[in-house]
Amino acid sequence: MTVMTTSPAREKNKISAKPGPYTIETVLEVKHFTDRLFYFRITRPSSFRFRSGEFVMIGLPKEDGKPLLRAYSVASPFWDEALDFYSIKVPDGPLTSRLQHIQPGDEVLLGKKPTGTLVLDALKPGKRLYLVSTGTGIAPFASLVRDPETYEKFDQVILTHTCREAAELTYGHELVEATKQDELIGEMAQDKLVHFTSVTREDGPVKGRVTDMINSGELFAHLGVPALDPEVDRVMICGSEGLLKDTRQICIDRGFVEGSNAAPADFVVEKAFVATD
Repeated sequence: MTVMTTSPAREKNKISAKPGPYTIETVLEVKHFTDRLFYFRITRPSSFRFRSGEFVMIGLPKEDGKPLLRAYSVASPFWDEALDFYSIKVPDGPLTSRLQHIQPGDEVLLGKKPTGTLVLDALKPGKRLYLVSTGTGIAPFASLVRDPETYEKFDQVILTHTCREAAELTYGHELVEATKQDELIGEMAQDKLVHFTSVTREDGPVKGRVTDMINSGELFAHLGVPALDPEVDRVMICGSEGLLKDTRQICIDRGFVEGSNAAPADFVVEKAFVATD
């Protein structure tokens, strides 16, 4: 992992933007995990409030000065003084082709209205919470696993993360390790947080798609827990289009009901997550 720092000779990228549904925030930290994945941390306005698991618009101005914004899940917990985000890099992506080059001291646009379905309020009470993710889909769960309410509502929190290569799992490993050492929620996480990883394109301790392992029962054998049961289990899903479609169908086939902020139920899916830019 490479940590990018600001060079004294480099002029900071400052934004001159017209008033709009966003604020201008300063980049505090950037980490590049692979040639496809990076993390960045920005200042948080005192007025910015969000629920763990929600997303917000992040962006940069285009050449004509108009904002170019995309939905990004907030990866930091609601109590953090700054805001974290975890992103892919797309060489020709309108936003990430530029966003991946930000450095501390640069400025970005932050939307004022967070929203999303991956919130605890959208689920009925249960015993076990599954957070099923691929790639950068782990971002909203990075917020949820550091929220004390998550552990107050569930006896066990299972975070699954599937990537193509082992190096792409680094962010998740560091997240879980830091969570279990955190002064606020570390003790709860030590007892309740389970981290399950797999890779699809190289050999690893576990190889395969999480959806295949749910259908075969392999996932539950690894975890030492019963198969999915809508009476006690709750599921949140975020990641690739294929993961969303397949895991949603798995839940429906097993009698789970999809929930929302207005009608809490057994599982929820985040459809607005950035996956291609």
